[in-house]
Amino acid sequence: MDAELMEDEDVARIARSARVIAVVGLSPNEARPSWGVARYLQSQGFRIIPVNPGHAGKTLLGETVYADLSQIPADARVDMVDIFRRSEAVPQIVDEALAHLPDLKVIWTQLGVIHDAAAEKARSRGVTVVQNRCPKIEFPRFL
Repeated sequence: MDAELMEDEDVARIARSARVIAVVGLSPNEARPSWGVARYLQSQGFRIIPVNPGHAGKTLLGETVYADLSQIPADARVDMVDIFRRSEAVPQIVDEALAHLPDLKVIWTQLGVIHDAAAEKARSRGVTVVQNRCPKIEFPRFL
């Protein structure tokens, strides 16, 4: 099967089944892409959990901001992590997600963010990985 078609099938499934998305690198600045994407996802019925160590304990988009993924309570049931960080930060984020998010099903990296070794590690643990794409761009085709 064509890799792009397979990824589109993954995106369609994710758009229809994900419910709680931890957004790593969510900025309080409304002009930043992370804020716009998180706000869009929230408007489509997804619960957004902000992750940003510089704003931990504050509230963004009506949700408490956590310093890192390990601080999110397990009962939040995070099933997707959307990463707005540089590619070199992805391995640590993936390791933390795999260790601390029992309901994790998806790792998503934003446009320009790619780390194949971290992606392969997540896939080997049964997690779907989408790299270098944006759910605000991709999800409307499937919602």
